[in-house]
Amino acid sequence: MLRRPSRAVLSLSALLAGCTVGPDFAPPPATPDAGYRPGGAADLATPPGVPAQHLAFGDEAAGDWWTMFRSPALNAVLQDAVAQNRDLAAARSSLDAAHEVVNEARGGLFPQIDLAGTAERQKLNFAAFGLKQPPETFNIFSIGPTVSYSLDPFGKNRRLVEERAAQAEVQNYQTAAIYLSLTGNTVSDALLVASLRAQIKTTEDIIRDDENTLDLARKAVQGGAATQMDVETARSQLATDRTLLPPLRQQLSVARHALSVLVGKSPAEWSPPDFTLDSLTLPARVPVSLPSELVHRRPDILASEAELHAASAAIGVATAQLYPNITLTGGIEQIATGTGALLTAGNNAWNIAGGLTLPLFHGGALEAQKRGAEDNFNAALASYQQTVLVSFAQVADTLDALQHDTEYLNETRQSVEAAGRSLELTRRAYQAGDLALLPVLDASRVSQRARIAYIRAQAQRYLDTAQLFLAMGGGWWERPELRQAGTEPSLVPAH
Repeated sequence: MLRRPSRAVLSLSALLAGCTVGPDFAPPPATPDAGYRPGGAADLATPPGVPAQHLAFGDEAAGDWWTMFRSPALNAVLQDAVAQNRDLAAARSSLDAAHEVVNEARGGLFPQIDLAGTAERQKLNFAAFGLKQPPETFNIFSIGPTVSYSLDPFGKNRRLVEERAAQAEVQNYQTAAIYLSLTGNTVSDALLVASLRAQIKTTEDIIRDDENTLDLARKAVQGGAATQMDVETARSQLATDRTLLPPLRQQLSVARHALSVLVGKSPAEWSPPDFTLDSLTLPARVPVSLPSELVHRRPDILASEAELHAASAAIGVATAQLYPNITLTGGIEQIATGTGALLTAGNNAWNIAGGLTLPLFHGGALEAQKRGAEDNFNAALASYQQTVLVSFAQVADTLDALQHDTEYLNETRQSVEAAGRSLELTRRAYQAGDLALLPVLDASRVSQRARIAYIRAQAQRYLDTAQLFLAMGGGWWERPELRQAGTEPSLVPAH
């Protein structure tokens, strides 16, 4: 019957081989380029009369993707936001700190050299040695360097460096995610400002139309073609529409203040430009990464992969604790009974030693740590897979949204045109005395809703285009200040 080798035999074999225990991390398998939606890739269908947009499958988003909106004012605001945003500054400092943690762990791979000095005063009782001599009190001084070095035969320190480097990569990708969120929120708030300003302008136009309708009602009363009730009804409509302005203006103030915070300023220090939808150009060609490339572009996926890597390295750290460790120590000292005698050749002393620590019984704690590390790896793997699934769903949602935005914009455009014609005809009929005022007000409300809906449809198309840039990763990898932990050699080669 075959017997399982003991841990001592395995430890000796591994020691002679000088290996690094634990799993060597391998990235999860690549994702096939089957597409994000059922049926695979499909371009956007654009109805006549609506600005066309095309999806460029296989292309990558640019690092300054917002320049595709062709707004110098927007470009300037983004430049200020990236340079001055406080959240991004905090993330960069946290990233620097993570790199220092890696450097600290790497220090364990090298000998540790210290300079030690002592000063003692002793009383020696010679009677303890059988000598008939009175006790004597004297001073002892020593100084010299000491060296200690862990051979790390099973790679605990190397796996620890690997774990810390992977955690630094997590912080790097989290910094990229904050950058992505910052640029996306800045563009979104700028688009919101443009949309609200357009809605306010349209509402002001509607109020002027209501004032004209009120004038028509008053003239009709003077001509005997209407009653005072028509005047009061028109005045009520005017008052109702005027109530739409304060909430819109409040929303505009909030959006403008949010932009101020994003660029690292208080609302009293800085005011954003007066963005308008007319000053922005809808990108006609929108890049869409292949699914196999998306997993290497989105910072949330990359951060999740780095966390998986750190969990893998932690298994190696926990495994290495089950095996022996060898530590070498040495030192050179100058020992004398007075400071004046130090640093002379006759007072030299040295020592060298080697220590072996083999864990024998820890009440199952070390084995539990290893099993816990394996459980954490399985949890990190499931989290990674979930992050990929959610990311693909976000891309699919945004692609569908762009198609629906195009359809909705076309429908609202036709609705605006039809409602405008209907309102014009009812006003003419009212002026001619062929129609009561109520149909005019009804047509006015329909026209109002259509015009506001059209503005919101325009803004939503811009916004969903920006969301697709973000879903594709936003081109953060083209920003040199964000390519840190992910681009430098982070792992120490295993022996």
